[in-house]
Amino acid sequence: MQPYGAMDPNVSSSSRPSMLDIIQKKRDGKKLQEEEIGYFVKAVTQGELRDAQIGAMLMATWLKGMEPEETLALTREMATSGRVLKWPEKWRGLLVDKHSTGGVGDKVSLPLAPALAACGCKVPMISGRGLGHTGGTLDKLESIPGFRVSQSPEQMKKILQKAGCCIVEQSQELVPADKILYALRDVTATVDSVPLATGSILSKKVAENLSALVLDVKIGNGAVFPTLESAQQLAESLVSVGTQLGINTVAIFSKMDSPLGRRVGNSLEVLESLECLDGGGPTDLRELVTTLGGTLLWQCGRAPSVSQGSARIAKALDDGSALGAFRAMLQAQGVDANTAKALCHGTEEQRLQVLGSPRVQTALVAHCDGMPWIWIHCVSLELSDANRSTLQSALIIKDTEPFVPGPKVVKTLLPKVSEVPRKTGT
Repeated sequence: MQPYGAMDPNVSSSSRPSMLDIIQKKRDGKKLQEEEIGYFVKAVTQGELRDAQIGAMLMATWLKGMEPEETLALTREMATSGRVLKWPEKWRGLLVDKHSTGGVGDKVSLPLAPALAACGCKVPMISGRGLGHTGGTLDKLESIPGFRVSQSPEQMKKILQKAGCCIVEQSQELVPADKILYALRDVTATVDSVPLATGSILSKKVAENLSALVLDVKIGNGAVFPTLESAQQLAESLVSVGTQLGINTVAIFSKMDSPLGRRVGNSLEVLESLECLDGGGPTDLRELVTTLGGTLLWQCGRAPSVSQGSARIAKALDDGSALGAFRAMLQAQGVDANTAKALCHGTEEQRLQVLGSPRVQTALVAHCDGMPWIWIHCVSLELSDANRSTLQSALIIKDTEPFVPGPKVVKTLLPKVSEVPRKTGT
């Protein structure tokens, strides 16, 4: 490997960018050219930059932002830093996916992907791990014994043929630039940069070679982008860039000022996802699964309207077909057949035996009537006095009308007509 920041010596110095110049240019708020952005992404992918240089570039971008053309170029370069997946022609128009900007208890992908597969779609979901305070879909799935998130493009194709959906991690073959930048954003306080988030989210989706994409953009005090204004900026960027890169992209705003569902934590969220796949589970989780899934079925032409698409997703959850697709995905991604059966068709006790019951369970009680308001599940250690005090201080009881949670979905953002690529004649 050449020294950090070095380029091919056969290329004249006058025609190649300098990483120092690129960092300084962005630090000063100037617009980067496509070749400068391309150089940065390529140097990241090939390991030619120090973490300090990458961190400086991330922070300069967070501080100064990017113009839409820069964000588009960044996303394109990141997507092509590895392989772009190719699918059978007969799947054209059926390849769909969803992305969430993250939140506490957000386990929507686990029931949504198999529900879409049960409705005839193909879902090649490249997902991520925890970022900031938000939980990662891959972390949840890895609480299932034997589940393998690392799959080659060839293996992904086989899994889609068997189960209709897969949930995998990005690899050195798929969007390797994002794997590096994703980890460094988490430790450089740049998670909430709109252009960096846009590039990270959409590069994986472009590499999936999708037909349609729905974005669950969270708002509220538990979201990465807490205000509607900041979330709107991200959503507009995502929809614009996604549409310009040839993906039918829609954003849905949903509330994240309280946890989604009733369970938080990797294995606990798998349990709640299975409840949803059984036709039950919390109403707010089911609302998001059916709304996001219904939107995707409408986008790819599998339903004449969002409401009819939502009804199809609900039916797949209620009749067991979504659960069957989830079981098929588990087995196709390495889970033993008996384990998959116990998870998908067992009692909660049997499911806990598979996932591993927590050794310590602590109930915290409300001070007014003594009833438990939260259960804390720990692998080994007892809840410390400090943690107990912090949790108890979060409980506020007021003598008012009973709290009735409202709908999670706030509004939908469609692409502008001017952003939709024009179809050329045949």
